[in-house]
Amino acid sequence: MASISPYGKRFISYLRREQIRKLLAAKYRIDGRGPDQMRDVEIKTGVVKTADGSAEVRLGKTHVVAGVKVGLGQPFPDAPDEGVLVVNAEVLPHASPYTEVGPPDESAIELARVVDRGIRHCGYVDFKKLVVEGGKAYILWIDLYVINDDGNLVDAANLASVAALKNTQLPTAVKDEAGAVKLDRNNKLPLPVDVAKAPVAASVGKIGNVLFLDPTFEEELSLDGRITFTFSEDKIVAAQKTLGYFTQAELETALSLALKGREKFLETLKSVI
Repeated sequence: MASISPYGKRFISYLRREQIRKLLAAKYRIDGRGPDQMRDVEIKTGVVKTADGSAEVRLGKTHVVAGVKVGLGQPFPDAPDEGVLVVNAEVLPHASPYTEVGPPDESAIELARVVDRGIRHCGYVDFKKLVVEGGKAYILWIDLYVINDDGNLVDAANLASVAALKNTQLPTAVKDEAGAVKLDRNNKLPLPVDVAKAPVAASVGKIGNVLFLDPTFEEELSLDGRITFTFSEDKIVAAQKTLGYFTQAELETALSLALKGREKFLETLKSVI
């Protein structure tokens, strides 16, 4: 396993950071994009044959793979009539120069939580339909693997998770001779999802007084603020500020930018779901 080094151990040279800031002040970025431009995004499904569902996302050079495994277990005590969602994230050792071998740290845990929150609160998956006989329920395990970190892992991981769930096949729940409920992996049905409610995350970075979409790795090392909005249909289902502060006017600008980013992500996502 691997984790991202504590933020204090990450660094970017003073000259490079000043170059990024000066370019952004003139509405330019180090990779040639404008503040409201996204990198190219590509989504593929069914990339892990041993998983019940899978997808990979390439957002510029950022590369994330999501695998879904279906299990059977007890519902959470506070939601006895619903299935279970568990999201885990791991940054592979070669994904970033700041990745260390060891258990997932706060950054990886937060990545999983933001993705989990967006999926859980939008109705994309009807968890009430994942309860089976005998007081048991389906458990959907989403494992996120960061293959290459060139920034904006949250948006890429969200897309990979949503596409992987659409690709997921549910093994049929059956009773054995003793009456115990088990999964028949030889008989599967598609996981029912409401495509219209697919959650889409869009992150906005802030450097100085400039707000911009889809920060790269170097830009993330120079951020003064960052906020992620997760949308479902025409609603915000989750918002997470992970760094800095935003004025009311900046929040309005960030939301406008995020909506624009969401449209591009959704256009690509619709091609696979």
